[in-house]
Amino acid sequence: MAVEARRSDQLAELDLCFTSADLGDVVPHEDDPVVIFVVTVGRRVHRVLIDQENSTYVMFWVTFNNLQFSSDQLRPYNGCLFGFGEDQVEVQGHVELRTTFLDGASSHTITIRYLVVNVVSTYNLLLGRPSLNRLGAVASTRHMMMKLPSLDEGVIVIKSDQKEVRKCYENSLKSKRRVCSITVQVREPGVVMQIEVASER
Repeated sequence: MAVEARRSDQLAELDLCFTSADLGDVVPHEDDPVVIFVVTVGRRVHRVLIDQENSTYVMFWVTFNNLQFSSDQLRPYNGCLFGFGEDQVEVQGHVELRTTFLDGASSHTITIRYLVVNVVSTYNLLLGRPSLNRLGAVASTRHMMMKLPSLDEGVIVIKSDQKEVRKCYENSLKSKRRVCSITVQVREPGVVMQIEVASER
C-alpha cells in the first residue's frame, strides 16, 4: 500500500550509492536517458522520462486522454512553457495526481501537479528536478536506474527500461523526418518514365 510521502527534508538521509553490481543488466551505451514507469490513477504509466534539465512536470495530451480524463478535470494555468524545440508551448491546464514510485513491495507516493501540453512526444510524462528533490532521489544514467529512500528507511531501486529508451529514441527520429515524394518525368525518344524520389527534410 502506498503511503503519502513526507517532505524530502523529513526523509532519512541515506547514502544512495551506485556500484559495479548495478551495471549487471545494463547494455553498454553512451547517452541513454533514464526512463521508468510510475503508477497514477490506478494505472501503470510507462515511458516516463527523468529529465534533470527540466524544472517542471509535464503530461502530454495523448497520455491525458489515455488515462481517460475529461477536459473539465483540467485546472486553468496562465503561464507558458518553453523548451520544446525553442518554441513557446501553450499549456492546456494542469492536473494534480498522486504518483507512486514502486520497487516490489516498497513504494513512495507524492502528489504531482502536471502541466498538460498538446505536443507530440515519444514519452508519456516528463519528471524534472523538483520530483527528484522531493523524493530524495538520485538518478544515474550510467547505471540506468534511480534510487530513493523509502519511508521505512530502506532504498527503492527503479531500473530504467533500455528497450523502451531505444524505442522512444527511434520514434523521435521518425517524428522529426518529413518525407516528401517527388515525381520526375524522364522523356526519351518513344519512352516516358515516371520516377518517384523520396527526400527528407
